Amino acid sequence: MDVRMDTAHLQTEHGPRTQLNRRYMVLGATMGLLASTVLIVTVVFVTEGAHNDLPKVDPQSREFRGVWVATVENIDWPSNMSLSTEQQKSELVAILDRMVELNLNALVFQIRPTGDAFYDSQLEPWSYYLTGRQGAPPSPYYDPLQFAATECHKRGIQLHAWLNPYRARHKSANYTLPATNMARRFPQYAYVYDGYIWMDPGAADVQNHTYAVIIDVVRRYDVDAIHFDDYFYPYPAGGVDFPDNATFRAYQSTGGTMSKSDWRRDNVNKLIKRLYEGIHAEKPHVKFGISPFGIWKPGHPEGIEGFSQYDSLYADPKFWLEQGLVDYLAPQLYWMIDPPQQSYPALLDWWLDQNPLRRHVYTGNYLSRIFTSGWPVSELVNQVKISRERAGQMSLGNIMFSMKPFRDNISGVVDIFQSDVYGRPAIPPVMTWLDTQAPDPPTGVKAGTKEITWNRDQSGVVRAWAVYRQDQENTWGLVQVFGYNTTSVSVEAGTYMLRAVDRMGNESTDVIVKVS
Repeated sequence: MDVRMDTAHLQTEHGPRTQLNRRYMVLGATMGLLASTVLIVTVVFVTEGAHNDLPKVDPQSREFRGVWVATVENIDWPSNMSLSTEQQKSELVAILDRMVELNLNALVFQIRPTGDAFYDSQLEPWSYYLTGRQGAPPSPYYDPLQFAATECHKRGIQLHAWLNPYRARHKSANYTLPATNMARRFPQYAYVYDGYIWMDPGAADVQNHTYAVIIDVVRRYDVDAIHFDDYFYPYPAGGVDFPDNATFRAYQSTGGTMSKSDWRRDNVNKLIKRLYEGIHAEKPHVKFGISPFGIWKPGHPEGIEGFSQYDSLYADPKFWLEQGLVDYLAPQLYWMIDPPQQSYPALLDWWLDQNPLRRHVYTGNYLSRIFTSGWPVSELVNQVKISRERAGQMSLGNIMFSMKPFRDNISGVVDIFQSDVYGRPAIPPVMTWLDTQAPDPPTGVKAGTKEITWNRDQSGVVRAWAVYRQDQENTWGLVQVFGYNTTSVSVEAGTYMLRAVDRMGNESTDVIVKVS
């Protein structure tokens, strides 16, 4: 994510289910158990209306905790374009392991920064930021997106594939575009603007190509979501208007009567609507999220000053929320809590009020300000707390830009977040409008010496396993989340609850294990 900012305008690159109402208990010992260890397995099946005896779970066990990993300009990964395949893999694994250490649960991974691909595509060239030459595959060959998806899911982390829809080349790079770059495919709609090459969002060829690229990713890769950030029409530069007069005149020649601004917004809205419907038609479980600039228009709410994305980027995320064209919105609230002109809580409250369909809101936070602007880490800690206070209004998590401070533990941010923010793991919240059907509970659950084991999932439904520990009478805290291929956990003496989690975040009924 590139960075531009002033006090009012900041932009960044960023199977069948069992339905029974019964409970049973099995007591016994497994081979190798200590004489003092007792296995108690209680499987709880619940039907509608039978919820009074469900275990009480810590509410913070449900929270979206994401981080942007920007590939443009090698901001977060890979650290430079000359790394070998093994070095690239090693860096990405280190990022994921740090995410596990921090109890983060969603990687927002930039796979198409400039009309290019961090994956094996027949539609677009390999990224310049991956190999130093756009169109050149990694050598030895591997597929970074496939590798990232596999490694994320091993760890119970969601992978949100982040694509930029219209940018064909970044201003900081000067390389020859291969024939498969969209600016070469559709040169009549490729404009040099502020040093970038930008595609015309009003051109049907550009819209169709962007749609095809994204649906291709959804179809071929095991991603959990498709993600856009704040780039639609480009940020205005030097008082020069975006040069799309020919496309607009073509629209008018067909009888179109919208103003140019409304026409531009309509171009973006059409793509958003088409993608929302197309993604879910291809794979209903793949979510669609957008992280827009944090201000819709100045004066919304009252007293807010700054840049208007509605009038200058021709993005209308208020409309997308109202129409249900996103599964989550992550407004980039990249300002401090106190300044009234761009107040973090005031803006968050305004966005939450624009959400009649109760889509999820995951605030975008500018973590990197701790080294670019000298913010104290406590500012970010307090911002997360403010977001949590509004959970009842669908403020259900945060996404940090970017991974670099976590990766390098700048200003001790890792230690502080571990102790004050994300001390325990969490599972992303369920999107009830997409799916609420729970997976079957774990099977073959056994207790061993300081260990719980269970059978591997054979259905393909389970994405992760959640292990809770009883903190006090009928109160449970989430202590571990494992990827789908894990079948054991080391534990201390205590009472534990094991649940299966599907790719939508739905949890099974409980298997309770007591080891003493």
